[in-house]
Amino acid sequence: MKIDPQNMEKRYLHELMASSIVPRPIALISTVGEDGVYNLAPFADVAPVCMKPPLVGVQISWNRDGRKKDTLRNIEFSKDFVINVVIEPLGEAMNQTSAEYPSNVDEFKEVGLTALKSDRVRAPRLAESPVNMECKLVQILEFGECPTGGFLVIGEVILFHIQDQLWADGQVDVSKLHAIARLGGSGSQYCRTRDIFVLQRPYKPY
Repeated sequence: MKIDPQNMEKRYLHELMASSIVPRPIALISTVGEDGVYNLAPFADVAPVCMKPPLVGVQISWNRDGRKKDTLRNIEFSKDFVINVVIEPLGEAMNQTSAEYPSNVDEFKEVGLTALKSDRVRAPRLAESPVNMECKLVQILEFGECPTGGFLVIGEVILFHIQDQLWADGQVDVSKLHAIARLGGSGSQYCRTRDIFVLQRPYKPY
């Protein structure tokens, strides 16, 4: 099977890429708008860009009606955001935040989650998430054209919040984190991260 993406519709390309690049970590990204209303939305296109400084990239597409998503508009306004790791108990609430609420609706309140004041950014943190990353905006890159294109938001993590019980040997103990990830398919498929195996890096004698 060989597929040339050149003339494919966006929806088919989306499913092709989403089902080929798996699993994808899910983040609930929290922001604040110019009107002071908090926003909380799930994104499965989050990845590290650089380790020092610690940069993360978030892909944000256009809304179906050609408007910028609230998350993007809020980041453009406040120049910051918070990445909140999604764990198994947050799965249902995370799914509920994906609904297209009006911009004047606070998703924290709508789905029964708790907003906490961040230390260094205006966007709030998610209390129910065990790992929060306060980020300041570095750059927004736009690719393609509306409505089939999208944006790459790059932020620098300026403060990590990690629950004490997850911290071990200088890192997050992923066996205790119980994060969930996104799979492809139109059926909204997800996976758990409990099935862990170890491969030792090969010794390099040179």
